[in-house]
Amino acid sequence: MTMHRTRRPQFFYTTAPLPCPYLPGRMERKIVTELTGAGADSLHDRLSRAGFRRSHNIAYSPVCPACQSCIPIRILADQFRPGRTHRKLLKALSGVTAHRMPARASAEQFALFQRYQQRRHQDGDMAAMGFYDYRAMVEDTPISTGIVEFRGPDGTLLGACLTDWLNDGLSAVYSFYAPEMAGLGTLAILWLVEEAQRTGQPYVYLGYWVPQSRKMAYKAAFRPAEVLRGGVWQRLDAAVVPEMAELIAE
Repeated sequence: MTMHRTRRPQFFYTTAPLPCPYLPGRMERKIVTELTGAGADSLHDRLSRAGFRRSHNIAYSPVCPACQSCIPIRILADQFRPGRTHRKLLKALSGVTAHRMPARASAEQFALFQRYQQRRHQDGDMAAMGFYDYRAMVEDTPISTGIVEFRGPDGTLLGACLTDWLNDGLSAVYSFYAPEMAGLGTLAILWLVEEAQRTGQPYVYLGYWVPQSRKMAYKAAFRPAEVLRGGVWQRLDAAVVPEMAELIAE
């Protein structure tokens, strides 16, 4: 008798409408699915290429009615070269070192996370997170992930980036840093690009680019890059998103 293994069905659900965190006056809805079991990494890889993001053990993608402002974006790491502004930043922060750590939450990380939230996102939901909420964000995942810590010359923790390792690149899940220091967020992205280049991976996934949102528009500054439009990854240029021609040309 021949035994056939059957694949467990993957269920997707749509969330209830909630206020959009990026654009005032709009509502957001997401399609979500659980990442679990031995095939979680493979599923996460496929969903990332389809424009999904991860939070805890959930993969999600926006499905907002009459709105397509959240655009998946990824850096072409194998083609990226730091520009003049990036090189200047790297020189200014040359004393900061990066350390790849396991996905384990620490009190030191959480203290920095709280400082960042209170200074930069005090009205957001994450500002109310306690340590156990933070630990769940970092540790509650079945896929290959870790935290990249950024430390000053004296060993002080200055920033951290929760990062997923995919089979075609790295995915920046969430980063936070000392709010009084400029450039640490950019430094984290540059490190991810360099790490992708070192390991021969072509992409760094940055999540959703929201051109109309000031706090999300910065992602277009890392080029060459691709955006997912109509189910196809396309080179980011003025022809793809005409309304952003001025930003892209900078």
